[in-house]
Amino acid sequence: PSNSVLQAAFFWFYVVLSAVVLAFSLAVTLEGLFTSNTTMWDNVPNAVAVILFFLLMSVVGLLKGMQIAFFAVTKLDKFECGCAPFALKT
Repeated sequence: PSNSVLQAAFFWFYVVLSAVVLAFSLAVTLEGLFTSNTTMWDNVPNAVAVILFFLLMSVVGLLKGMQIAFFAVTKLDKFECGCAPFALKT
């Protein structure tokens, strides 16, 4: 029982620490974008830079999710892949 309590405490410490680091990095990035302390072109408004930042971060997140899914599919057995035409081509 004490091992599981220790594991739960470590897990929640890790969750809180990750959330704090994420919030800090997001705050620093947004502060830099809103005060034009970036290498963005001079004629690009700050709001457009923030929108581009979130758009590109969304693309990175989608690509990371696709990478995880592709590696998970490669570990499936032949009979688990399905019988759809595109599933059979992979």
